[in-house]
Amino acid sequence: MSCTLTQWLAHLEKLHPVAIDLGLDRIRVVAERLGLLSGLIARQVVTVAGTNGKGSTVAMLEAVARAHGLSTACYTSPHLLRYNERLLFDGDEVSDDALIDAFERIEAVRGDTGLTYFEMGTLAALVIIRDRAPDMAILEVGLGGQLDATNIIDADIGIVTSVALDHADFLGTDIEKIGAEKAGILRAGRPAILGSRHMVKSVAAHAAALPVSHCLVLGQDFDWQREERGRWLWQCPTGALASTLTALPDPGLPLDNAASALTALEALGIPLEAERLEQAFSGIRLAGRMQRIGRYCLDVAHNPHAAGYVADQLAQRPVTRRVALLGMLGDKDAEGVIDALWPVVDDWLVVTLSGARARPGDALAEIIRARGGQVMAMADGPAAGIDWLEQHSQHDDVLVCGSFFTVAEVLARLERGEGTA
Repeated sequence: MSCTLTQWLAHLEKLHPVAIDLGLDRIRVVAERLGLLSGLIARQVVTVAGTNGKGSTVAMLEAVARAHGLSTACYTSPHLLRYNERLLFDGDEVSDDALIDAFERIEAVRGDTGLTYFEMGTLAALVIIRDRAPDMAILEVGLGGQLDATNIIDADIGIVTSVALDHADFLGTDIEKIGAEKAGILRAGRPAILGSRHMVKSVAAHAAALPVSHCLVLGQDFDWQREERGRWLWQCPTGALASTLTALPDPGLPLDNAASALTALEALGIPLEAERLEQAFSGIRLAGRMQRIGRYCLDVAHNPHAAGYVADQLAQRPVTRRVALLGMLGDKDAEGVIDALWPVVDDWLVVTLSGARARPGDALAEIIRARGGQVMAMADGPAAGIDWLEQHSQHDDVLVCGSFFTVAEVLARLERGEGTA
C-alpha cells in the first residue's frame, strides 16, 4: 500500500543524520541514476540565489514568463502551509500523487546513499519538472549556492539578488566568501544578473573568472526609477538589450528584484511587452511577504537586511500604534532585526517557537528591554500570541515577522478565520 505524502515527508526527515549537509557528491550520484544530468529538464532554466529577495524574484519571473505565454515550473523553499507550495506548474501547486510517485522513483534507485530532506525534495521536483518539460524552470537556491542541491542543474542564466550575513553556522561570517559561494550558481558562457547595488566584490570576480557571457549589474547595466501615480520604469540601456519600458504597475514587491527579473528574461531572448507586463505585475501575490490580512501584516523577514526593507515599507503606512509579534530562531541576528524594525514598532509581543533551534521569547524580551523598549507580553508560540492580541490589543496594527515558522503558524490561524481579518 502506497504511503501518503505526510508519511513520505516524515520518512524523509529520518534518511540523513543531519538536516543540512552541504555538498553535491551524494545527490549527484542519485541524480545520475535518475537520468537528470543527461538531458534538459526544461527548455530554459533560471537559478536564483541570494540572501534576500529570492522568493520575490522567482514570483515575478514566473508571472512575467506566464504572461508572455510560456509554461513554467517554480521550485522554492521553504513552504508556509503545504509542502506542495514548493513546486508550482503554471502557478498551480503540484499534486500529492506526483510527489509520491517521484519519491518512490528516487527511493528505488537511491540504494544506501543518504540524502537530506531538502535533497530528496529537490530531486523529486527535478524529476517532475523533467517529466513535464516546461518552457521555463525557475529554481530557488535553498542555502548558499555552489553546494546547494539545486546547483546540480546547469542554469541558462543565474541571478544573485543580494549578499548579507545569514545562516552563519553553515556559510560563516566572511561576506566575501559568502558571495563567492552564492556566485557558484553561475556558469561559464552564460549570462549573469547581479541584482544589488551593493554587491560584494567576490560575486563579480567569480563571474569574470568563469567567464560568464555577460554580467549585468543593477545600477550599472540596468536600473529602475519611480514615475508618477505609483508607476515605475525599467531600463537596460547598455549592450545588445538596450530596452526601456515605462509606466509599469507596482508589483508590491522590491523593484530591485522586479528589474532583475525583467533583465534576466530579456537576456534569455524573451521580448517583453508592456501590455503583458501590466497583466503580470498587477496580479502578483506572494504569501508571507508584506502580506496584509486585515490588521495583520505578515513578512518572513529574519535578518537585518530584510527587516530594514519591511521597516521602510511600513514607514510609508503610518498608523496610530503598531505592535510586532516577533518569533525567531536562535541562529539569527535578533539584535539586528530588532534594531531595523525599531523605528516603526511601538510595542512588542515576543513568542517562543517550537524546536531545538528556537530562541526563547524571554531572550528576545531581554534584547528589547535593554534598548529601552516595551514588551507587552510573552507567549508560548505564535498562535498563543494571536490569542493574546485578540483579547488585549484589538485595535492595533500588527506586524508578524522573524521567521518562516512564525508567519506560517499565524497565517494558518488567520486563514481559518481565527483572528481579526
